[in-house]
Amino acid sequence: MLAFIWQYFYTSFLRYWFKWVLRHVTGRCELQRICAGYAQGAERTARAEYSLKSSKSELLRSSVDVEENAVESRVAKIIHVKNVKEQKDPAFKKNLQVCLQQITGYKHLFVSVEELRNDVFDSEKEEHESMLLKLWELLMPSVKLESRITKQWGDIGFQGEDPKTDFRGMGMLGLTNLVFFSENYTEEARQVLSHANHPKLGYSYAIVGINLTEMAYSLLKSGELKPHFYNSVAGKPEMKHFHQVYCYLAYEFDKFWIEEEPESIMEFNIYREKFHDKIKKCLLDPEITLILTVDSKNEPVATS
Repeated sequence: MLAFIWQYFYTSFLRYWFKWVLRHVTGRCELQRICAGYAQGAERTARAEYSLKSSKSELLRSSVDVEENAVESRVAKIIHVKNVKEQKDPAFKKNLQVCLQQITGYKHLFVSVEELRNDVFDSEKEEHESMLLKLWELLMPSVKLESRITKQWGDIGFQGEDPKTDFRGMGMLGLTNLVFFSENYTEEARQVLSHANHPKLGYSYAIVGINLTEMAYSLLKSGELKPHFYNSVAGKPEMKHFHQVYCYLAYEFDKFWIEEEPESIMEFNIYREKFHDKIKKCLLDPEITLILTVDSKNEPVATS
């Protein structure tokens, strides 16, 4: 209760006067101080986002929701409203523009991801079928698929003879993630599949992959992926950047599962939550990046 009262008192009264004093002492507004005091990345952008959302100015508060093509003009308006002398702070305009591109881009990325999630797999759509068959070809290049409806799909971790039923929860987002991983990290994806087919520590590769899509989606929706994107993308994040997060999760979960050595696949939900908590803890680090790279020896290296 006391913490709530203090927070209300600070945001309603003290913060305004604190900013006023610093403005007169430094000759810079809060956004200028943030852009000058922190290197490009999550800490700078997160502080700028909080400053904008907490502003008494409607212009500043609404800046976190502008469209991509309006970012530059909005920055110009902020400079005018805050009476920033550009000749005295020439880097401010560019730095604030990057912050706004990241802030608004994150929101627009979620909209795009949501649209793909709501795109239901449709066997009547050629592009959907082609993507599914491509997944098989990438993961099982030496094995011919006998027919479209076949038990062979179980070899890459689908539950039944027709994979379309497994995409209900995440729609085309789940399939797109699986294909992106297999296409951009082919050897790593095949390595993970071989682990998934282990006689003792195995798991359903495709089903777990779709489950990890849901994890990535929930982290994006909650805003917990902001530090990663603010650190790793110097501007507007795009769909490929979301897919890259999935690749990191897919590879890291496989390592985690093998290291933990569960008794059986029946314990999947327990270890799934443990892994989820591990990732959320990592995302509390303001310098975090969830990036899967391959070193000079073509060995996968997940960095965080």
